[in-house]
This record gives sequence, structure tokens and C-alpha cells, in this order.
Amino acid sequence: MAAQSLARTLILSSTLTPNINPTSFNCLKSMAPTVNTTTTFAPLQRRTMSAFEARISLVFALASQASSVSQRRKFLMDLASETAKYVFPKRFESQNLEEALMAVPDLETVRFKVLNRADKYEIREVEPYFIAETTMPGKTGFDFNGSSQSFNVLAEYLFGKNTSKEKMEMTTPVITSRTRSDGERMEMTTPVITKKVENQDKWQMSFVMPSKYGSTLPLPKDPSVRIKEVPRKVVAVVAFSGFVTDEEVKRRELRLRDALKNDSGFRVKEGTSVEVSQYNPPFTLPFTRRNEIALELEKKKE
Repeated sequence: MAAQSLARTLILSSTLTPNINPTSFNCLKSMAPTVNTTTTFAPLQRRTMSAFEARISLVFALASQASSVSQRRKFLMDLASETAKYVFPKRFESQNLEEALMAVPDLETVRFKVLNRADKYEIREVEPYFIAETTMPGKTGFDFNGSSQSFNVLAEYLFGKNTSKEKMEMTTPVITSRTRSDGERMEMTTPVITKKVENQDKWQMSFVMPSKYGSTLPLPKDPSVRIKEVPRKVVAVVAFSGFVTDEEVKRRELRLRDALKNDSGFRVKEGTSVEVSQYNPPFTLPFTRRNEIALELEKKKE
């Protein structure tokens, strides 16, 4: 310690005494301890906000802005109105006991007209609507991790991660569909070329967008989110309760395809893939949940 103190003193005095021996100076300088002034920080990891956390964050953000009595009153009224949509749900017209027990939140949904009801399905004409869509990870559509990740990406867009920082209202249902393609056929040449389509055999998750925006929806900041318009179409729909699994979807899709073979007016459109709609939040009791599978149809040729 004494040697280190002496070294520091001589180094300091060397700045005031230009005639010091350079060799002695270097020797003494080497005796001084080296101080490392570089601090290394661990890289910050960005934590993805869950859909539930995003919703709660939005509620607290609104509360913090309610600085006056009138603003607080409006906030409480909005909160009560939002809660009532889930506490007092609405019901579709039911065809059996299972459907009679189903309930959906009182949120904006896709508009449609029922064209026909059969014993095992319902045929609807669905009006055009816009969706925000993202590709789900993996090759299954209903594993918990993949579904949660995709839901969070879309929820962030809906609650403000867009070019206008617009916080939009939640709608229903959440739609999951599979992209199937055998490839893109080019014009007739030699040889015939088939190009693999991006996201082939992948599942897509979609949020139905509030109709008041139409084609003026704010653009997403996340490049994995795409805005699309779904054109008018005719679909066959089967509703069921409980939790959705890949096995359950496959079983009900096969049953619906078999039933539609006997339909007198419509048939399954060539190349169509099953579409699954889920209307309820995760905390809904299984027997009151409403899920639907749908297949796009076309008129049979006479």
C-alpha cells in the first residue's frame, strides 16, 4: 500500500516537474494500480406484453388522464359499459340445447344473413369485412403458446401499436384459418414450373376490425401484421362449445364436408380451407363458449 501511495505521489508530481527521469517515471507508473473505467451492462430484453396486460394498461392509462370530475365520471361510465359487454352477453338463435347454453360478448361482430338451416349446419351469406392478420408459428393452429403469441401481436396493433396510435375497440370473433396451396402455376412453358408459396401450410390468426374504419384503418407498425379485406361470401357453419383443439377441428370439418355432399343448392368451394371462429375470452366456462367452423361454398351447377 505504501509503495502504491508513493507511486501515485510521484506520478502526480511529474506533471509539475518536467526534469524527472523518464525511466523512473515509467517504473513507478507500472506500480500504480490499474482502474478499469469500462462498465458492461447486460443487454436489455424486451418483454412482450400479453393481451390481458395490454387491456389493463389501457384502462390505467385512461384513468391517469381523468384529471377532472367529469373525466372521471366518463371513465367510470365507459368502464361499466365495457364490463357489461362481458357480464351481460348476447346469444345467437339456437337450434339445439348445446347452442342454447352458448353466449358471446356484446361486441361488434361480422354481419351475415342466414340463407338456410339444415339439421347439421347453417348456410350464411357473410358481408365484406376487414381483418388484421398474422401468421402463427408452428404447424398447428391451437397450441397454447402459438395462439397466445399471435393473439398478443394482434392485440398490440389493436390497442395502439399502429401509425396513428389509435386505440380501437375489441370485436369478435377471433378467426383462425389455414393457408393451403399446392404452389403457384406459371403460364404454359417448357418445363412447367411450380413455385412454392410463402407461409404454405401455415395457420393464420385474424381479428375482425371495427366496421367504422372501413379501408381507412391505421397501418400496423409490426410488419408481421397484415390488413386485408374479406369479400362477400357464402359459408356453411357448425357451432360447438368447449375448448378448440386441432383434433376437434379436424373431426368436425370431416363431418361437415360429408353432410354438405347431400345439400341440394351448394357445394364446398374447390380449394377452400376450414375457418375457425372463437367468440369468447379465455375465462369463459367451457359449456357456454361459442366456437364455429366454416367452409366456403359455391352454388351447384345445374
